[in-house]
Amino acid sequence: MDLGLKNKTAIVLASSDGLGKAIATQFSIEGANVMLFSSSEVKLKAAADEIEILSGRRPLYCAGDLRKPEDLKRLVDETIKAYGSIYALVNNAGGPPAGTFEQFEDDVWQSAFELTLLSYVRMVRLVLPHMKAAGGGRILNSTSSSVKQVLENLILSNTFRNGVVGLSKSLSQELGADGILVNIIGPGRIGTSRITYLDQVRADRLNVSVEEIEAEAFKNIALGRYGKPEEYAKLAVFLCSEANTYITGQTVLVDGGLTKAL
Repeated sequence: MDLGLKNKTAIVLASSDGLGKAIATQFSIEGANVMLFSSSEVKLKAAADEIEILSGRRPLYCAGDLRKPEDLKRLVDETIKAYGSIYALVNNAGGPPAGTFEQFEDDVWQSAFELTLLSYVRMVRLVLPHMKAAGGGRILNSTSSSVKQVLENLILSNTFRNGVVGLSKSLSQELGADGILVNIIGPGRIGTSRITYLDQVRADRLNVSVEEIEAEAFKNIALGRYGKPEEYAKLAVFLCSEANTYITGQTVLVDGGLTKAL
């Protein structure tokens, strides 16, 4: 299937590693112009090198802090300077710290809000004029399976990821007439460094091995394994493509059957 992404421009946040890098790679394989963004220029260069080897196209990259509006504005400005337009935005952010309600003071709540929700708001605000001028576009907000079924020991993620769903659903209604499709994608347990971290936190808390935590997790996943980043990326890129012409305002999980909620 031709996804219609050749020479279209996509910004992918938190894309030097994990799910963001997998999505950026898939965009590049489909012939898109890609702008990477994360806090580490060293990791961004390494990611760009890897993506170029896999796709034959070298993405550009911009280093900055998702919590800083001036860095996000610079990202969009550099993308327009390099490519002239923006067709797709993939909002993505690393998860906030694991823990329960009584563990966190206001500063941690504020940081998690700025990372996982306010950064998405700011990026949408920045790209909208360019998408409207071009006659349309795609916005994909990456969240978590917690938007369907809350996850133990992840009070911060459970709170702010659901805020992203409300934002996205509202935007899909407001922007449909402009030809801008807005959707939400959420991972279950995909094999990334984030899952390694969460498994280690749980293992330490229960005083068991990480291998025992993984074995327990596999029992709760219908497909019996953790997902691969590229499995997540393929759906993400489809939702951001011209092949997607009538899906907007939807929340789709890539979780191998982990989530039991309807």
